[in-house]
Amino acid sequence: MTNVTINTVMNTEKGVPVIHEGDNIDEIRLHRKRALVAAFRLFGKFGFDEGLAGHITVRDPEKLDHFWVNPMGISFKQIKIAQLLLVNHQGDVVEGDGYLNGAAFAIHAQIHKKHPHVNAAAHAHSLYGKTWSSLGKLLPAITQDACAFYQDQVLFDDFTGVVLDSSEGERIADTLSNNKAIILQNHGLLTVGKTVEAATWWFITMERCCQAQLLAQAVGEPIPISAKAAQSAYEVVGSELAGFFSFLPLFNVISAEQPDMFE
Repeated sequence: MTNVTINTVMNTEKGVPVIHEGDNIDEIRLHRKRALVAAFRLFGKFGFDEGLAGHITVRDPEKLDHFWVNPMGISFKQIKIAQLLLVNHQGDVVEGDGYLNGAAFAIHAQIHKKHPHVNAAAHAHSLYGKTWSSLGKLLPAITQDACAFYQDQVLFDDFTGVVLDSSEGERIADTLSNNKAIILQNHGLLTVGKTVEAATWWFITMERCCQAQLLAQAVGEPIPISAKAAQSAYEVVGSELAGFFSFLPLFNVISAEQPDMFE
């Protein structure tokens, strides 16, 4: 497939771009599925795959109690749009062939159910994210990029094993509250957004911020950004619009490199 793009429109009054997923349900659904499969390919490219672990979901624009997700056992590096599963909040696969990852359902169904404003969620066992999670701390604002999570992240410090039942998914969703990111102690990172683009970008940049934090701590004591400056930076780099548009260059590159994903 060629000429695959992410839809945007320009606000002529303010002269700034705004998020635009499509003009009707079918266009929005296709947009979200394209962005979703590109997100998986990017996770694969960046090495966020770890066996069967990891999942990204996006809410269906028509059936709001359904979400699209990757089937278990298919590599992020090879997944195609035709392989995505449509799953309802009861855990039934209503479209697509393949197995539903139990942890994906237990976590993501509760997040989508409890947070109507969240349309997408991303989670993987990425190296630096899971390493940082083992410290049981929030990510400090020591770089401009980390300011995207300033007062917009939370720690879930109750690891009890692999998340396979809805009760733990409920606790994760409750702890997440209105934040864009949750650090699952001894587990990894999970990020959310109104769009697949934003949720995916938040995960990618948070993983890199964890890497920067660990590297800085290894050689000295990082100098924190002041609360005033961190808040100011957050307002620029931490918005849904910033997350959405930060994803676009990555989408364009992966689409050109791996167009087979849209089959």
